[in-house]
Amino acid sequence: MHDPHIMATEIEERFGVSRRTFMRAVQAAAVAGGGALAAAAYSSPNANAASSVLSGSAGSAGSSTARTRVVLLGTAGGPILTESSRMGVSTAIVYEDRVYVVDLGHGSHMNLYKAGLAGAGDANAFSRFRGIFFTHLHSDHTVEWPGVFATSVTNTAGGAIGQPIKVFGPGDRTALPLVNPPGAPEPALVNPERPMPGIAQMTSYIEQAFATDLNDRIRDNNSFSPSRLFDINEIDISPYWTVDESGIPPQLPAGTRIPVWEDGEVRVTATLVDHRPTAPAFAYRFDTPDGSVVVSGDTCPSPNLIDLAQGVDYLVHEAIDEQYVERLVAGLPAAFRDGVRNHLLQSHTTIDQVGRLAQDAGAKNLVLTHLVPATTPDSRWAEARRNFRGNLHVGTDLMSLGIE
Repeated sequence: MHDPHIMATEIEERFGVSRRTFMRAVQAAAVAGGGALAAAAYSSPNANAASSVLSGSAGSAGSSTARTRVVLLGTAGGPILTESSRMGVSTAIVYEDRVYVVDLGHGSHMNLYKAGLAGAGDANAFSRFRGIFFTHLHSDHTVEWPGVFATSVTNTAGGAIGQPIKVFGPGDRTALPLVNPPGAPEPALVNPERPMPGIAQMTSYIEQAFATDLNDRIRDNNSFSPSRLFDINEIDISPYWTVDESGIPPQLPAGTRIPVWEDGEVRVTATLVDHRPTAPAFAYRFDTPDGSVVVSGDTCPSPNLIDLAQGVDYLVHEAIDEQYVERLVAGLPAAFRDGVRNHLLQSHTTIDQVGRLAQDAGAKNLVLTHLVPATTPDSRWAEARRNFRGNLHVGTDLMSLGIE
């Protein structure tokens, strides 16, 4: 473990402030993850008509008879835990008996049971999983992946599945993010030999970390490593972008779809979204014979996402409460206010912006998730309807929405 006295000294040397003052700013910034670089303000000409606000169907996924449906397994954003009924962000797209999960935030995988998406029997929790899709590798989107991976053999009836579960996510990043604030000394790297690993290397590290448990079960239970149950895939973005220090993706040509996977009738594509300086960050689109769903991941308003979501049945999109941000930064030391404000507002999408974005995409339904903070009342989130003509759903954990 790090000596706290050494840590305090390093912080004071780098930033010229006390450790306590610095940590207040760090904790504030950690609410939503991401970076603190400036971005242009988003505007749209389509920002007038109001939509209806719907609650959706909260409870078991079985409450919807639709063949294709969206089930929210967790709707809270950011790594800071709050006194809220919301689990960390995770979204399931269900087609027939297949389950495709986007991100695995804190506590979300336990909601599989409550949502009725676990397989039959006591040891089949993950047996209906067909694919897991990570939008980016921030901890509030991946923290349950180690648990899902390490316990997968037991929770798929001893690995009795027809084919490995596909896992998709970013590959290694070669360009480190910029140091913030600009001009600050370079901090020491975590894992300097491979400081920005992608989903494949991350999973390899998880397997190493759980080696004691895994070897015990392999030797004592005639079991095997979970790596046999998962097919890890890093999405190739080389035709579209070489990630640079800023982490700001290019605007892709209209109609560009990054191919991810076709699982029979279910087609999954992606685009690059802007969660600077974290990169690459993806939004995913799922097309089934019944309709389409787009899950934004973390992003500021993105032309690439608007293009991916054209005419979509459900746009499941993150949102941040800008009033909360202003209250938060007002209590911070003056030297940190602008940086924290930029970080939270310029790598995420505000309540005012998200409705405009969905309107420009022509989405039929807008579902708000990754809510920052998780404690903002639904009435505040519902203000997104001002700029959106479709149906607005303020996401709650276990909400089930069908494409009829």
